[in-house]
Amino acid sequence: MSNPMMNRAINQGAQAGRNEPVMSDQELNDLFNKPAAENRNAGPQVADRAMTYDDVMMKTGVLFAILLGGAVVGWFVPALAFPAMLIALVLGLVNAFKREPSKALIIGYAAFEGVFLGGISSLFETMYPGIVVQAVLATLCVFGVMLALFKFKGVRYGSKTKKFLLIAVGGYAIFSIINLGVAMFTGTGGARSIEINIMGMTMPLGVVIGILATVLAAMTLIMDFQMIEEGVKHRIPEKYSWMCAFSLMVTLVWLYIEILRLISYFRD
Repeated sequence: MSNPMMNRAINQGAQAGRNEPVMSDQELNDLFNKPAAENRNAGPQVADRAMTYDDVMMKTGVLFAILLGGAVVGWFVPALAFPAMLIALVLGLVNAFKREPSKALIIGYAAFEGVFLGGISSLFETMYPGIVVQAVLATLCVFGVMLALFKFKGVRYGSKTKKFLLIAVGGYAIFSIINLGVAMFTGTGGARSIEINIMGMTMPLGVVIGILATVLAAMTLIMDFQMIEEGVKHRIPEKYSWMCAFSLMVTLVWLYIEILRLISYFRD
């Protein structure tokens, strides 16, 4: 559910970038040749540099390192998964509606999301040995395929496709919350316990929804790649690389969870 915040980040960043003067190579050379006292006065202009792909990759690496650290804690203490999920949800919403990216809040989200992820992964691994490795490998494969499609095949989304995906993601988010509430308060498996018949084959409704959600998450990766590309192209400030990395992490975590659930259906 990351792309709405990415849209706002790109728009705000592009506007901020247009309001800041862009220094030429000659101006940068003249700046570094000035005495130290003058450079100190010019420091803020140099610090507010444009975002690059390296910035996004470094921030993404940092967030996933923190996520994995939290996952280790959750793996050994699965009881922390539910409270960590609630905290991560609150932090995620705060990050989504903040006007400016907050490094501390994004890092906090990665830590608590990691605890939640480790906890549910541990529970799934207990019920279906080997499922976590399968889900991780499948997630990496999907990520690699979508990145290749974006980079080598030139897959890009127009405004209508973006709008459709945002509506679909929002609708699925609402469905997931309702389904979770039904499963918790009724003691059933929610959509997992409902069986449907398709072309003579009986299967849980959760399988169909899981396949659609996995495809939706994979398509969302293209939107993340495209928005990062647009951010670099429009030379938005470097601070927005934290928001780009946050968005990419949210999508990958979502994709992993959907694949984990989908594999569990077939293991049943």
